[in-house]
Amino acid sequence: MSIASANTNLRVPAGFRNLLEGLAREVLREQPTDVVAFAAQYFQKLLEQREAGAIDPVAWGAMLED
Repeated sequence: MSIASANTNLRVPAGFRNLLEGLAREVLREQPTDVVAFAAQYFQKLLEQREAGAIDPVAWGAMLED
């Protein structure tokens, strides 16, 4: 399946860059053997923290990017 290329401007959602930088920093620090499982656990932990009333990492990252 091929998709014709087009002049499409994609925007990175606010906070996304900061979120991925946080994941990359933790992967480099921990050096997990299974990066995908580590990423799933990392994002699950962030989700649980957000639902518990902690600061939303995406909202925080968006504030930092502005």
